[in-house]
Amino acid sequence: MEQVLTVPTAGREPLLTQIDHVAVAVNDLDSAISFYGDTFGTAVAHRERMETDGVEEALIAVAGSYIQLLSPTRGDSPVAKFLERRGEGLHHVGYRVVNCAAALAAVKAGGARLIDEMPRSGSRGTTVAFVHPKGAFGTLIELVQEPLLESCTERLHAKRDFPRTSGSLAADGAPDVAASGGAEVSQGGGAARRLPPRRGAPARQGEDDRPRANRAPA
Repeated sequence: MEQVLTVPTAGREPLLTQIDHVAVAVNDLDSAISFYGDTFGTAVAHRERMETDGVEEALIAVAGSYIQLLSPTRGDSPVAKFLERRGEGLHHVGYRVVNCAAALAAVKAGGARLIDEMPRSGSRGTTVAFVHPKGAFGTLIELVQEPLLESCTERLHAKRDFPRTSGSLAADGAPDVAASGGAEVSQGGGAARRLPPRRGAPARQGEDDRPRANRAPA
């Protein structure tokens, strides 16, 4: 009898926070990228070759998730064997979790069969672990923990509506846009605006650093 995943949930926060990606195994990665671009008007957000898994991936962003196109780079890789047995098509689903190690332990405690006993490095700096399809209703599941900086920044923007910047985070977790006396930022592709300097930050050259006697009257 097939074992079914039964992780207790009473009194706990859900382990899965979002769908990270839907993975599609393909023979020709460039052809698949062209199909999605020509048919749906999509663009590749990230492309990476992972030698340890023997695959090359292309991530196509869809809202806050991805379509992950996977193509084998060697004949003995799991994706190559999948294509040989089943042909092109859906390969697995990736779910985001806050802590991959904790989620993996909870899934194991619920009786699921694991492929990865310990979390490992994934693409784009993620931490991942796979759950076996047996015991998960025939679906290969990947648990995905985002890189720390990326996940913190995404939650920051979602909860506090900070404008996106390419700078660092301040001590309180907010984007450190005032570290150089104010910065121009763009919100959602709109016009750039200047944020005021953080209190105590040095002013920009040619503005408030002029001698007081030379300042124009208010």
